[in-house]
Amino acid sequence: MNTPIRRLAVACLVLFMALLVNITYLQAYEASDLNERQNNRRVIDEQFSRERGAIVVAGEPVAESVPSDDQYEFQRTYPEGPLYAPVTGFFSYNFGSTNIEDSFGSLLSGSDDRLFVNRVVDLLANRQPKGGSVELTIDPVAQQVAAAGLAALGDGTKGAVAALDPSTGEVLALVTQPSYDPNALASHDFSATTDVYEALTSDPNQPMLNRATQQIQPPGSTFKLVTAAAALSQLDLNPGSEVRGGTTLDFPGIDYTLPNQGNGNCGGDVITLEEALNISCNVTFGDLAGKVGQEALLEQARKFGFGDDLIDSIASNASRFTTEGTDLEAPQLAQSGIGQFEVAATPLQMAMVAAGIANDGVVMTPYVVDQVLAPNLSVLEENEPEEYGRALDSGDAAALRQMMVSTVQSGTGTSARIPDVEVGGKTGTAERGSGLPNLAWFVSYATAGDRQVAVAVMVESAQANDDISGGRLAGPIARAVMEAVLAP
Repeated sequence: MNTPIRRLAVACLVLFMALLVNITYLQAYEASDLNERQNNRRVIDEQFSRERGAIVVAGEPVAESVPSDDQYEFQRTYPEGPLYAPVTGFFSYNFGSTNIEDSFGSLLSGSDDRLFVNRVVDLLANRQPKGGSVELTIDPVAQQVAAAGLAALGDGTKGAVAALDPSTGEVLALVTQPSYDPNALASHDFSATTDVYEALTSDPNQPMLNRATQQIQPPGSTFKLVTAAAALSQLDLNPGSEVRGGTTLDFPGIDYTLPNQGNGNCGGDVITLEEALNISCNVTFGDLAGKVGQEALLEQARKFGFGDDLIDSIASNASRFTTEGTDLEAPQLAQSGIGQFEVAATPLQMAMVAAGIANDGVVMTPYVVDQVLAPNLSVLEENEPEEYGRALDSGDAAALRQMMVSTVQSGTGTSARIPDVEVGGKTGTAERGSGLPNLAWFVSYATAGDRQVAVAVMVESAQANDDISGGRLAGPIARAVMEAVLAP
């Protein structure tokens, strides 16, 4: 063989080997990513022609596929529409999928590796693959009550509710207002779905935003629970310890004073820590934040979950104590101690604070998926409670519960009382400035026998005014959710 032919043969062999390597790489390593691309119409067409598995709450589907009369054979439907949209998300031909529909998309569509045997059986039987199902931890009654409570406040009101089982971390309710109807995005009328999607994404009220897990807002006085936890552990205080009261908190050499809500004096210049929480004294908790210090207060917030993306499967954002690298000045630290300045939290995060206190100081990792089932209903995966960490010792947790209970019994949280049930809570009214309406917060827990629930409610008034309070607007919603969970 002469040299030119030999070189051509080698070149062809190299090109052939390169082709084999590329095919192997695409088939073995890139196949999953390529299949999951939202612009891969071949895969989307195939998935739309399958019977996608159900998303289930208490045995009833909140997302399911039903037979259709068009080329796709099955239509994705959401029987409860907006009620579960913040959890289920949507499955759309044009716009892909979100939340559970996205994070468990391969299982729901039947392409998950754990369903390999099912796919082989379907292939031999000449059937389209059928998807597995996902069972959620949501309590349907609590979900409905939370949504009804927010809806009763009026169409222009925005808000969210998050409820947890303190002992396990199970998400029992996750509601946001306004919400949207995922049925409109799952339609096979693709022109109509485009119009709906554009309307939803351009709506200034952001109906597709999950305010319970994605939107971080100033938590106001509900953050005083975190400051109180730090003070109990770092300053060796107890509910009866004497703390600073008075009308304002001054800062030497700085032209700023921190006032109380309504310019009250908190009952005197010296009050107890329990009284300070009962009446939500800004002066007390601003002063305690300064004594605890920025690092200790930041660490206490982190122990409750601040700074972490807390939940899998659905879209969420981390809550914040302050911008990383910021050295707080004394007035800024005081404001942070009462849940203002740069402090921002989701309702899910504040529910975790209440849950950790209720659970003897142990914070559990929240989760919304209980178990994953194969098409034949055999269990493929079952979530087990996982400890996030210890936020405070059991003695300090008991002291904080005592103060929260007295806040509901005789302080600012009386709207959350439930007869014959131990209820502890903390109200909050958060200022956002720039003409934006204040936020009304209520964070609470309830215990009845061996049943427990922790709830956080955040309400944004439709109007920019000062006549908004956590006890008046958010407290009754929290009470209704707690009653729903604790009902026999």
